[in-house]
Amino acid sequence: MDSADPVARADALSLLARSEAADLQTAWASWENRPAINRIRGPAIGLVMVRGKIGGGGAPFNLGEATVARASVRIDSGEVGHGYCLGRDTDKAELIAVIDALYQREAGNVEFAILRVLRDAEAAREQRRREEAAATKVEFFTLVRGEDE
Repeated sequence: MDSADPVARADALSLLARSEAADLQTAWASWENRPAINRIRGPAIGLVMVRGKIGGGGAPFNLGEATVARASVRIDSGEVGHGYCLGRDTDKAELIAVIDALYQREAGNVEFAILRVLRDAEAAREQRRREEAAATKVEFFTLVRGEDE
């Protein structure tokens, strides 16, 4: 069993949760030996409280609720994976849980076959966003009058 570093696993779960569902499905399509899964919980839709903070040192307050989809699965080798994502996409949450369980078993293979693809897709989305923002950039300039010098 490939014991995954907890910080690396948290990073992987974060990447999985913020990835687009289509990118996740594309990356998952390349995985060959898909494990048999046993659903432990869900997939289900629920709410989480979103906390906010005013300023850098302000007291936290309840900003509102956000809809999340969640799932927990056990794969055939015994690892338990958990998946959460914003929104109501229960298929995405279950797929995240399966990939999380696989990550605990073989982190290196999951990193190479799935997470690397998702990081590349995320970088491409970010680059497109930057290009779109750059296209709307407005250059301001001022004229200096001679008597103000």
